[in-house]
Amino acid sequence: MSSARFALLSLFSALLLRTALGADPVFQFCSTSRNFTVNSPYESNLNKLTSFLYTKTPSSGFGLGSISHVYGLVLCRGDTSPLECKACMADAGAEIRRRRPLNKGAVIWYDKCMFKYLDANFFGQIDNANRFASFNVNNVSNPAVFNRAVKGLLTGLVEEAYTMPKLYATGEAGLAGKMKLYGLVQCTRDLSATQCKQCLESAISALPISQELERPSTKGYLYPKPTQVGR
Repeated sequence: MSSARFALLSLFSALLLRTALGADPVFQFCSTSRNFTVNSPYESNLNKLTSFLYTKTPSSGFGLGSISHVYGLVLCRGDTSPLECKACMADAGAEIRRRRPLNKGAVIWYDKCMFKYLDANFFGQIDNANRFASFNVNNVSNPAVFNRAVKGLLTGLVEEAYTMPKLYATGEAGLAGKMKLYGLVQCTRDLSATQCKQCLESAISALPISQELERPSTKGYLYPKPTQVGR
């Protein structure tokens, strides 16, 4: 079985609603334009790998592997229970095949898990080509202070996460009044500590100033960054 790289940063306010399992995914896309045919060996191997990951992942929150030329991984959020992880994996596996039925590579995010597969070995390299940002649409009264708090909280969490066995950390920071920020950072556990730190710091630095100007009063960010060869 092989290894892969994934980093997730999420920061949200006390008013941000979490995505429920079974809802639409946070994001999904094809990672290659190549397709397979129905009942082909590739489809059979993809089904086998998906079943393997569905069985392997929930107990630890992370699973990865390869069968022939199909490579895949699942990462569940660090605070999910095995039951939640399994349910999210089932949703992700079914939904990505519904949306990308014959594509040889795809990745899908839910609030509590991420599932990715490809017909080439994407393990071991950080890819910055396909990242996205999502925002809480509520407003804050002082965006400059809020944005500093965002980056300060996430930077502190990175320093904690890369030293932990699960490469995962959560925390909170106070704002004016009774408002709080809640933050989460996470890497796949096959990443070295140095690689995890580098990947998360890169993601934080890419919380773009231009997007902050476009939405200067946003109350939250969701910034996943999967990495793969040719993604």
